[in-house]
Amino acid sequence: MWVEVKKAKSLMVAEMWKELFEGEGIPTCILPVSGLPTGQEQTDYSVLVPRDKEHVIKDILRKL
Repeated sequence: MWVEVKKAKSLMVAEMWKELFEGEGIPTCILPVSGLPTGQEQTDYSVLVPRDKEHVIKDILRKL
């Protein structure tokens, strides 16, 4: 199961979070909050990770 760990105001910001988390070896998914197809730049996005990796994300975010 996937859980939301961040919200991003644009696709570019969501992709930056995704790259950071995947660089740490954590599978990451981004989905538009509005339900529009992925690729819409100016919409809010949810950044999701597997539930069992949520604690790792909290450690990463705490170090930023």
